[in-house]
Amino acid sequence: MLTYFLQVSKEMNLWNMLQSGGALMIPLGLLFIVALFFFFERYIAIKKAGKLDDNFMKIIRDHIASGNMAAARTTTKNTDNPVARVIDKGLQRIGKPIDAIERSMESVARLEMYNLERNLSVLSVISRAAPIFGFVGTLAGLMQLFFDINTTGEFVLNTIAGGLYVKLVTSITGLVIGLLSFLGFSFLHTQIDKTANKMEVAAADFLDIIQDPTNNA
Repeated sequence: MLTYFLQVSKEMNLWNMLQSGGALMIPLGLLFIVALFFFFERYIAIKKAGKLDDNFMKIIRDHIASGNMAAARTTTKNTDNPVARVIDKGLQRIGKPIDAIERSMESVARLEMYNLERNLSVLSVISRAAPIFGFVGTLAGLMQLFFDINTTGEFVLNTIAGGLYVKLVTSITGLVIGLLSFLGFSFLHTQIDKTANKMEVAAADFLDIIQDPTNNA
């Protein structure tokens, strides 16, 4: 029995399984490549957006406290980060009512969130589409299998079992691609939420600073 399972596992290598999936393995492969591309593209962009000097807000506070708004603007302009762009918008609105400043910063924050979430929906779509492609491949294969049985009149268990094994490959592949896409989507969304929290905290700190620049709490 052990020898049998070892022989079967030896024959069932990954490449042969993928090749046996048929024509629908091509769109599944393309979906996988697209998912990988957008995952890493978004990951790099989101990781870059999450980097910010720990002393950034302290530097802004010091410049505002000394009345050097030009230096504060220079600091935000030289910092390529969503938080810096939100604070820069606040600096542009200094002198206006607090509510107006807050609304302006919220508008920029929403735009930054949109930029971070751009193309993220592709992963969400693939996580749903890949399993459907897989099931379509399996159903098409089963239809062909039963058609062949009906045409030839042959009902051999080994042949049917082998045919079912081949047809299930597309379903398994689609489910795996869908699962990986969903996990990638969830991971990136979590990272975006962290950046959003940083923007909210920085905006709240900025509003405190412009109302009481000398308060270092």
